[in-house]
Amino acid sequence: MSHRTYTELFKTAEDGLHEALQLEPVQADRRDDRPLLATLYIKYITAANRLAECVDQMVQPQKRRLLLKLLEAALGRILELKADLVEADLNDFTHCGDALEKLRATPEQRELAVPDCFRRQRQDQIDYNKKVIEDTLTKLGYLDEAPKKPPVSEQQAILLIQTHERARQGRVRHQFMKEIRSTKEKGKPAAAESADEQARRGGVSLAAAMLIQKIWRGYVARRATRRRKLQEMLLIGMVPPARAAGEEAERDRANRRRRRELQAQRRAEYERAVKEARERLEKHQRDAVLEQLGDQARAWLLDYKNSTGKIPEYTGEDRSASRTLPSRQGTDSELSKSTQISSKESKTKKDKGSKDGKQDAAEEEDQSTKAMVSTFVPELNLRKEEYDEVWRNKDESGNFRQYHYKSMIEQEQMADMEKQLRKIVDEMMMAELELLQEAFDKDRGHKGKKKSSKKARRAGKKSKKKKEKDLTPDRTTESLFEELVANGIIKKYPEVYMSDFLGDISYHPPAPFNAGPDPPMSLGDVRQLLVEYCVVPMLTGHLHQSAPHVKSLLLAGSRGSGKSHLLHAVCTETGAVLFDLTPSNIVGRYPGKSGLIMLVHLVLKVARLLQPAVIYMDNAERPFVKKIPKTDKSDPKRLKKDLPKIVKNFSAEDRVMLIGTTSCPWDSDQKLLQQVYQKFVMIPSPNYSSRYTAWKSLLGRYMPNNWEFDMGLMSRISDAYTIGAILDSIREVMTVKRTLQLRIRSLSPFELVNALCKRTPVYKEEEECFEQWWTKVPIVRRRIKAVEALLEEQAEIQAKQQAKAKKKT
Repeated sequence: MSHRTYTELFKTAEDGLHEALQLEPVQADRRDDRPLLATLYIKYITAANRLAECVDQMVQPQKRRLLLKLLEAALGRILELKADLVEADLNDFTHCGDALEKLRATPEQRELAVPDCFRRQRQDQIDYNKKVIEDTLTKLGYLDEAPKKPPVSEQQAILLIQTHERARQGRVRHQFMKEIRSTKEKGKPAAAESADEQARRGGVSLAAAMLIQKIWRGYVARRATRRRKLQEMLLIGMVPPARAAGEEAERDRANRRRRRELQAQRRAEYERAVKEARERLEKHQRDAVLEQLGDQARAWLLDYKNSTGKIPEYTGEDRSASRTLPSRQGTDSELSKSTQISSKESKTKKDKGSKDGKQDAAEEEDQSTKAMVSTFVPELNLRKEEYDEVWRNKDESGNFRQYHYKSMIEQEQMADMEKQLRKIVDEMMMAELELLQEAFDKDRGHKGKKKSSKKARRAGKKSKKKKEKDLTPDRTTESLFEELVANGIIKKYPEVYMSDFLGDISYHPPAPFNAGPDPPMSLGDVRQLLVEYCVVPMLTGHLHQSAPHVKSLLLAGSRGSGKSHLLHAVCTETGAVLFDLTPSNIVGRYPGKSGLIMLVHLVLKVARLLQPAVIYMDNAERPFVKKIPKTDKSDPKRLKKDLPKIVKNFSAEDRVMLIGTTSCPWDSDQKLLQQVYQKFVMIPSPNYSSRYTAWKSLLGRYMPNNWEFDMGLMSRISDAYTIGAILDSIREVMTVKRTLQLRIRSLSPFELVNALCKRTPVYKEEEECFEQWWTKVPIVRRRIKAVEALLEEQAEIQAKQQAKAKKKT
């Protein structure tokens, strides 16, 4: 694709963002304005997917920076809308069937694709972490290093080729002689014919010739029938056309790789140009700009003193005073001091606040239904204005190679240098003002008053926070990382992606929060939920701090449902470091109470230093099981008291998350489990569409789509089986030998059925246990209470109506 293609795609995405921003309400109610929030949710997802495609392939570095900021703001707004929709429906799984129908969109268009541009920015660090893990494991002997074979000389290579060729010729000769012998045995006549008849026929039996003719004619007729049937099915659209050779797809992938390489080259050139421009400005214009800003500040100070007769009060470090000079004309330094009147007013406000406490409690429920005030909509508007001002009408016909624009670099660096110099001017002016104030007080005969330290003490008390004691102050991050790898705490995980978790996304309309059962969940909904809760908030620090994020999440599902795959996909998509705190994994490591303290300290310290990070616990219910079997030697309750503290200490700046997986969550104490995990996700049994997608996709890796193979039959037979069981069955059947035989003998469903019957299905009793446990999840309990409250209210209304009817009669 060309540069113009992605420029047009960017314009389309910007138009979609413009439409969404026009629909943004000033203050929305989560439940009353739920259709509007769902519409905005889908529109922002569509725009974000297009922006991610543009960021991935656009070459021009300055335009790409703007796109990256737009994409980050759009992702943040999606997370805000997701939080509002969860509170509106009292359901973590967001169903937008009504909005999809209104916008005429498909379920695939409402699925948020994970942008890989953020991960590629950290690719060097990710590769370094992988290399350290592999080197450490190889050094300890956990990984088998591939032996390096010595180079073979020319004479040895010739001897090796001769040996293999002679062996091949021997096998061919043996097969040839075997066929000759079998032909002679089959050619013996069953009943002896006269020598004259065999001589007339040239030594060929009439029965043999007729049999060959019959078989050949039958084969030709069947082949022609199959071809006519296939052409008819293709004509009416009942069979998909055969796949192309794949050359176009390969060229497209090569073009994408080439554009990414060119993108990195243009970015390096842009960074060099920025550095050179900054050095040039610092060398030639820094002193002149600093002197000009200082003269402006001194002129303002003199004008203010001449007009008011007082020395102005300069602002602190958190606000640039020289930037706000024109707005300071009406200020008075004495107004900033606290007076007795202000303290009395604060007391009366406290009294009024205590009296109005009941009213505030009554209004809490109404305020909880209001949508959150967005922090990303202003940023989206700002970036949109920047695009309209700089890029919308910019003529780029002369920049075919997509180089950077030097004039824009000089303007940006000049503004950045002025911003830094203003801080220096502020410090200079504050020092000069202190000297002027001292001289002014001496002239008037006033003694300088010492500043009270009460405010400083109070500020110190407010900012006082209990800091964790660093138990390893003298050790480097690399040494701590290698120690955790050597002890098996940091694990190497397979590189899989969210798109590899197969399953269709649902298109059900939403159910009211206080009426009716929840719409059925699908595997695609689970994939989307993990993207929104685990992947997107951890892509950047700004997203994690400003958008709603989840500190801990529990994945529950049957064995083979894909819990480990989802965990590894989260780590791969974010480029996170995986810490394994499974009870069976930490047995015998860091023993004793002091060892446990050191383990928790090392994990948290390294996770914060190498964020994003994922702390993983398999069998997450075991630390909270009431009774532990005597045969269990893993001490699962070792981290029982520390897990809530670990999650509580995660701040908004820490891109660290706890993910637990379990196959039997009902065995644990639910109260303790809910103190650790903030969100709960249950992986449902795959429905018919998800199973059909899985069979079609997994078998497509081994053979082209065969219209004669009944996918629908396999989807119906595999009911109550997980995707993991389906995958294991296909791997068992589709060996290398069977794959090579597909040209001769097509695959039969009976082969897969025989392999599938060896797997254990998900029985009805296990599904009932999951459904019963799901009703104890906090957000599901809230929904159940809302439904019960509505039913009680309807019963009361009905009882009142019946009582009135009795009085009338």
